[in-house]
Amino acid sequence: RDEHAARWRDAPGLDDADRPALAFAEQMAFDVASLQEGERRALFGATGSDAPAFAQACYVADLLPRARAALDALFGRSADAGDIAGADAPGAGGADALAAAVDDVIRVVPQLHALDPVTTELVRLLGARRHRCRICQSLRSRSALVAGADDAMFDAVDRHPQSDLAPAHKAALAFADGMLASPVALAPALADGLHAHFSPEACVELVLDVARNATNKVAVALGGDAPRVETGYEVYDVGPDGELLYGLEAP
Repeated sequence: RDEHAARWRDAPGLDDADRPALAFAEQMAFDVASLQEGERRALFGATGSDAPAFAQACYVADLLPRARAALDALFGRSADAGDIAGADAPGAGGADALAAAVDDVIRVVPQLHALDPVTTELVRLLGARRHRCRICQSLRSRSALVAGADDAMFDAVDRHPQSDLAPAHKAALAFADGMLASPVALAPALADGLHAHFSPEACVELVLDVARNATNKVAVALGGDAPRVETGYEVYDVGPDGELLYGLEAP
């Protein structure tokens, strides 16, 4: 029951598989970067080969409310979650259907172009660093580099409020930070700041970018986020069909 969700450690009726799974889910949602190897092993011990599907379900359960809260902050309250929960409940249709849906998000969202490539890449890097995803941090977008991004801008992401990034980039990063940290507390000023610099279509795309990029939480949680390169970064881009193209030359 919902009222017991935050007190699951004291909830009766949980078995030896439930508790490590819930501990993993909680840590993945609140601070995936701090998830320990012992928690990972406990999940695999409890769920076996279903562990990757469980991690994907945790991602969906975590990011759907964040995306809804972000869109509500931008455009007003949407329909109650209960009205549409049956259509998009995590795991609806089984593990294969869930994996296919997540793959679609990974492939389709990068094909959107209402948001400029520099902002898109800065927001991606913010999520990479907040979740400490090694593979994400080892990549840089060729489209962003062509559009004028540089290493100084990439380095400024971590300290964006105090940086000399453009006001539009600061607004985008501030909103993305709020969505990743505590979306239910997204201040109206963050939404106003985003609206001041971006079209409604670009605002929606930013929310989708944050949600899509956060699939890295699955890789980090399962320990599958080995970097593409050990030093520096690899240049990538997105093909017309949403496929990621690696090993490109910097412009």
